[in-house]
Amino acid sequence: MDSIKNILFIDIETVPSTKDYESLSSALKEFWTDKAKYWLNISDDSPSVDAVYEQKAGIYAEFSKIICISIGRFHKEGELWKFAIKTIAHDEEPVLLRDFLSILHKRQLLTPSFLFCGHNIKEFDLPFICRRLLINGFKIPNVLQLSGKKPWEILHQDTLDLWKFGDYKHYISLALLAHLFAIPSPKDDICGSDVAKVYWHDNDLNRIATYCAKDVYTVAQVFLKLKGIVLDPMPPLLEV
Repeated sequence: MDSIKNILFIDIETVPSTKDYESLSSALKEFWTDKAKYWLNISDDSPSVDAVYEQKAGIYAEFSKIICISIGRFHKEGELWKFAIKTIAHDEEPVLLRDFLSILHKRQLLTPSFLFCGHNIKEFDLPFICRRLLINGFKIPNVLQLSGKKPWEILHQDTLDLWKFGDYKHYISLALLAHLFAIPSPKDDICGSDVAKVYWHDNDLNRIATYCAKDVYTVAQVFLKLKGIVLDPMPPLLEV
């Protein structure tokens, strides 16, 4: 059970790099139009290139930015387990990434063998972070050196993979997985599809940060369920 102290639970929130398609540079407009051809041609009533940008750009590292990263971990105080979360949220992505790298550096000094855990992080969060680090001129730290590795060489834990049990075509959302385990939903205020609107139209980064932290806490609880680990009592969410 003490091995859970070596895990950093992580979640990121991303948004399109600009408020709308028209705000892109002329070069990026061309690249996005080419990228969006599939959605623009799938039906007679397909959305406009502007609408597709607002709906889809946030999931592509080339056309978006990270605005929030939450990191949580279990630690023990006496006989009681605690769960603490550090959330970094910033409009300037280079500042956010610099703070993130600083946290990783400090954590690696304390726990050299730490691992990440999250929901779908092997397909989304970790590769996304690596791409945005390079785009912003940062070096990728050793713990995130994933390129060229075989799947079994990547030791980070992914609750989506754990639930698949080897069934590679299966997908389940974190919200559904939490529901199945009777864990309170992190989507009690907003969900992933709302993030871009809340950021660009409502200008409410704090609301997104709270949502991101809740996701991390939910992932941690789901991980315990999948591993059959019982913490009694379950530590509350701290330091949001």
